[in-house]
Amino acid sequence: MFVDSHCHLNYFLEDDQLAKVMTHAEQAQVSHMLCVAVNMERFGEVIKIAEDYAQVTASVGKHPTEMAGVEPSVDDLIHYASHPKVVAIGESGLDYYYGADYKEIQQQRFTQHIQAAVKTQLPLIVHTRDAREDTIKLLTDVGQCHCPGVLHCFTESWQMAKAALDLGFYISFSGIVTFKNAKELQEVAKKVPLDRILIETDAPYLAPVPHRGKQNQPAFVSHVGQFVADLRQMAVEKVAELTANNFYQLFTKASAFRK
Repeated sequence: MFVDSHCHLNYFLEDDQLAKVMTHAEQAQVSHMLCVAVNMERFGEVIKIAEDYAQVTASVGKHPTEMAGVEPSVDDLIHYASHPKVVAIGESGLDYYYGADYKEIQQQRFTQHIQAAVKTQLPLIVHTRDAREDTIKLLTDVGQCHCPGVLHCFTESWQMAKAALDLGFYISFSGIVTFKNAKELQEVAKKVPLDRILIETDAPYLAPVPHRGKQNQPAFVSHVGQFVADLRQMAVEKVAELTANNFYQLFTKASAFRK
């Protein structure tokens, strides 16, 4: 059974596709999905899905490129994280590719999310793009190795992966790892220790081969798992088992909802 460690199920509410997506996930042997929040305005949707589906847990946080809307404080994040089905803080982080003009705001927000993760001892879901040095620096200086978490949808270098691993972080691979032009990333996927690797879809974005260009969904995490299994010369069933166990090892609060 697969675990999709990062998806945005609430986006499927927009075209009334959620029920169908959940059925497809079950048919693809996806036993659990972490529905990740990107802002406070839609957090209500995220938590409602988690409440409605036993196989879904949630996070609370604000994405680095989200500049409009409510800015959650550390106390806000801690408050919402007390919900039984909120198992993580985030996603947060730094994105200098799309948000280069807002570096200071991103860094301040990321700092608050790290502080909330430290205080709640819930894992931090980190989005990072073109911000390698600052991401690791803030995780080191603010988190001080007391902040568990994952670099999700990883697309960076082995050097950055190693720095995050040294801080106790996990590395999660999305459908990007299946792309033909992702050779460097594929080499990273071969090196990450088997007890620190996760797989995800980031649905509805970044559908893996053979569905590239289509709307992604949690059922497709099996393709990510198969690709990683081929890279590591392992059986896909073993990768599914390992990554599921890793998920529950990191997101310990989700263990209460494990099938």
